[in-house]
Amino acid sequence: MVKEKILGPPENGLLVKELIPVAHDVFAARTELLACVTRVAKSIAIYTCSLCGEVHVGHPPHKIRTCNVAGSLASKEHSWKLGNVEHILSHVESFHLYDRIGRAVSHNERLQVDQIPAVNELCIQAGIDIPQYPTRRRVFPAYNLAGKVIDFEKRFPKEDRSSEGIETFGFWGNRKKSSEENKSIDVNADEAQAVAVRGMETWGKMRSGISKLMQKYAVQTCGYCPEVQVGPKGHRVRNCQAYKHQMRDGQHAWQEATVDDLVPPVYVWHVQDPKSGKPLVNELKRYYGMLPAVVELFAQAGAKVSCDYTGLMRED
Repeated sequence: MVKEKILGPPENGLLVKELIPVAHDVFAARTELLACVTRVAKSIAIYTCSLCGEVHVGHPPHKIRTCNVAGSLASKEHSWKLGNVEHILSHVESFHLYDRIGRAVSHNERLQVDQIPAVNELCIQAGIDIPQYPTRRRVFPAYNLAGKVIDFEKRFPKEDRSSEGIETFGFWGNRKKSSEENKSIDVNADEAQAVAVRGMETWGKMRSGISKLMQKYAVQTCGYCPEVQVGPKGHRVRNCQAYKHQMRDGQHAWQEATVDDLVPPVYVWHVQDPKSGKPLVNELKRYYGMLPAVVELFAQAGAKVSCDYTGLMRED
């Protein structure tokens, strides 16, 4: 006897309607966060080690001897150079899926399928429409029969009205909006502190929204490397370069992802008094706290740090 398993959204291919506004909020928050970080980074220096890649926010860079990679100095001191926004905001990508419950991307398709920011892909699967990255919106749900997902809907329905009433975020419209936000920040904010406060709120809003979306929309990450795939299953591209990847033929070991996998926090040493002009010293490193680089950047610009990070700051 064939057993039918009733699937609910989004497993059946339909959208979770109550999460569509959340997807729009996350998409807008990411755009605003990039604008805020770019603006504040113009007034606060960002450093990165040319050898190990460690990041420091604020001037002068710290003197903590933690550079322990091949080619580093015997003293383990860092070789600092000026960094940029990309060093504090990690860019995680995912293959864009036209059909989120369809088959996974194969190894031979790795150069044919677009890779976009994982946060954007999550928002697209949750209800945002971007013409540049089309996605399938079902009118009728898929079913699970005898362990297989059966789709009774035509592959390309003539009338797909699943996105009616949903605000569309086009690619060029998004770029225009982003430039307008940057312009308003430069003109209206006399101090970086106002932008930092706004950015700190946006950072928390974006991460909170991503967490809500991930409770319904599955995201996969490799247990060996940072690879991420938004969707109910991981891709089949054999590009894992982690330890002993030859034994797995480069295949990923997929597991459930967390918010930190989509938005990896780059932790930096927390400077309690950035106005003193004194660098953090190696002898006192056990007393220093650490913060995500984005939070540290906004904190040095005058924004109040959320109580969620109190334990990491070690200001006691």
